[in-house]
Amino acid sequence: LSLPPPPALLPYVPQVPPMALLGKVTATTFALEQPRCVFDGLADASDAVWLAVAFANGEHSLFLWQGTWGPSPQLLTHHLCRAASAAFRNPQCRAEVPPYQQLLSARSYMTLETAAAAYSCSAPSPAVLRVGGDTACRDQGRHDPCNGPLPSPGPYRVKFLLMGCRGPKAETRWSEPILLRTALSPSTIEAAPARRGSALVVIASILASLGAALGAAVLGALG
Repeated sequence: LSLPPPPALLPYVPQVPPMALLGKVTATTFALEQPRCVFDGLADASDAVWLAVAFANGEHSLFLWQGTWGPSPQLLTHHLCRAASAAFRNPQCRAEVPPYQQLLSARSYMTLETAAAAYSCSAPSPAVLRVGGDTACRDQGRHDPCNGPLPSPGPYRVKFLLMGCRGPKAETRWSEPILLRTALSPSTIEAAPARRGSALVVIASILASLGAALGAAVLGALG
């Protein structure tokens, strides 16, 4: 049997929107421009576009949490992820799509399965996608494509892949590394307000003293 032809490599590079956008990059999600018009002329009505997400090249620390990636997880083991995007292999059918639940072991996953027609030039659709925005799909028992929160700051690379009934048909280039925000510790957040509170008390005391002195001077002048 002959091997299927490799997917067409398109020049399009996915990117985070350059304009100001509320929550463009958070601790667990990031916004991504939609690949509008990118697959026009290549996609059939039954084709779907997937987003592949992988750890960027290099060595990055990642924590494996017990159960789901909740707000207070238990740390179990520590993994080092190397060159995940470079090692990524396109699945040949939908059954081979790497799921979100295996991100920590496979170091990549695919999500946001969308009909190719939704990204055509003529399709009305929102301007951006939200990667990691589905907090309800973190259940380890679910096997449908999941767009769950990202478990570490990354950085990550992403690419779009056009899949037909016989496998991949076209793909974009990988994005530049996307680094998520890191949450500040409570002690760091609370330190500045405490200093401002002390300064306000001193200023209020000075103003009260000046007010009392001014009042005494006015009364003396009247007397």
